[in-house]
Amino acid sequence: MTVGGRPRFAAAGAGRMGRSIALAFAWAGYRVSLVDLKPRSPADRDRLAGEIEAELRASLAALVDLGALEADQVSGLLARIECVFADDAHQALAAALLVFEGVPETMEAKQEAFSILSAACSRDAILTSTTSSILVTQLAPLVSHPERFLNIHWLNPAYLIPVVELSVHPGTDPDVLARARSLMESIGKIPVVCGATPGYIVPRLQALVMNEAARMIEEGAATAEEIDRATRFGMGLRFAAIGVVEFIDFGGADILHHASREMSASVSAERYRAPEVISQMIAEGSLGLKSGRGFYDYSGRDVAAYRRDVLSRTLGMLRHAGGFRPASRDTIS
Repeated sequence: MTVGGRPRFAAAGAGRMGRSIALAFAWAGYRVSLVDLKPRSPADRDRLAGEIEAELRASLAALVDLGALEADQVSGLLARIECVFADDAHQALAAALLVFEGVPETMEAKQEAFSILSAACSRDAILTSTTSSILVTQLAPLVSHPERFLNIHWLNPAYLIPVVELSVHPGTDPDVLARARSLMESIGKIPVVCGATPGYIVPRLQALVMNEAARMIEEGAATAEEIDRATRFGMGLRFAAIGVVEFIDFGGADILHHASREMSASVSAERYRAPEVISQMIAEGSLGLKSGRGFYDYSGRDVAAYRRDVLSRTLGMLRHAGGFRPASRDTIS
């Protein structure tokens, strides 16, 4: 996977996200360039190189301690990560098939970075941003040949969490998206695609949950400890076994409709008003699994087998969390 001896993947920006992305590729067996775009003195380069190695070694040491990695694998993983400084950046970037921009979250920094990437990378290279706050449509004009550009948002720690969120703009070439998905899958990631939407998928959903948890503490409804127990072994466990939209269909859109109505009246109309799509589904009788159609189409599906699969997933997560309690064989009087 090299051209002229250089890695075919590059993380441009040597901060925490770039380091984590580099480790994700190294973990999957690929060589990767971790490129620092900022001109530095020799002393500053040495300092940064030492800082990068120390952080990577600390992450790997923790994984060794937890039994996820053998100690004799550490040096091999580190050897796959090539630290590149500004003087050599063009050569490393020219060899890359897929580049991840990870500089600070300002338009000025992004513009400077994409000016360098557009000049150094080949026309066939896929350019991406790892930004968590800037829309793909805002960044696309900064890139030469923007059809090869999309955002790829990683969830921390990037080398462990499988989901990566691919956000495309109207001009993203479908072939570029397909290639990006395939390359991410090749390192064991699960790519999910969304449009140019604030917060992607995961941050947008989790921000609502986290804010509501903070409000409950503020109101005195429950303590932080009780909320965390409830989310770990209740909501979190269930949503680890069944997707959020799948959960709506499984219980029924009518259940969500009624719950939203009650919470709108008792807690907050603004926060709990059901979206129009739910009202439309109620009117059409598209309630989910119980009616044969909801957000998903269940026609022709073996419903009993599907319910058993959901139960199996849930039991698997319960056992993993250490919360499964076998049925008692004895009668307690």
